[in-house]
Amino acid sequence: MSADLRVLVVDDHPLFREGVVATLTREPGFEVVGEAETIAEALVRVRLTRPDVVLLDVALPDGSGIEAVAPILAELPATRIAVLTSSDDSDTVLAALRAGAAGYLLKGTGSTELIAALRAICRGESYTSPKAASRLLAEAAHPHPVPGDDLSPRERTVLEMLGQGLTNREIAQKLYLSEKTVKRHVTVVMQKLGVRNRVEAALLASRSRRPGQPR
Repeated sequence: MSADLRVLVVDDHPLFREGVVATLTREPGFEVVGEAETIAEALVRVRLTRPDVVLLDVALPDGSGIEAVAPILAELPATRIAVLTSSDDSDTVLAALRAGAAGYLLKGTGSTELIAALRAICRGESYTSPKAASRLLAEAAHPHPVPGDDLSPRERTVLEMLGQGLTNREIAQKLYLSEKTVKRHVTVVMQKLGVRNRVEAALLASRSRRPGQPR
């Protein structure tokens, strides 16, 4: 049997935080190893508890929770960070992802979605709440410069498929390539775009489409 996923919950609203802690405590496979109300306290708790995942609010008394993402990852690179906030503002979502967060969830998220998202994040996947993702994708209707002018034709094709939400296996099947080759292309695309994960690359691909451009 695999070890429990160790979670640190960071939120300055006690009632909400207690509800999240209670939800995770009842769920098999999770262990809440600490709580924090501020960025400063979160950084201390991270060092003491070394969690697998940090559930992090944005609006904290001593600043934006997004400011804590980089220091946490510098301390514990393997730790996964999921932002849990009430804001679905596209700039906030992108700022969180660019900082290195693996997930972005809204406070209206139900317990089932929260648990599923945290499990996915701890498997190495990324997750964005549907409402927040929809807000980002809606901006694709507005013209944006096409990112990655130095992408090769094959890399642009891979980026477009990422924007369609395809997995490496699905891309490999469509392009008649091995998954290993596709993974290498994805890595190069992310490096050229200056993004940290495939979710942000996919969002950039979606935002760069013009109205009426085929998907």
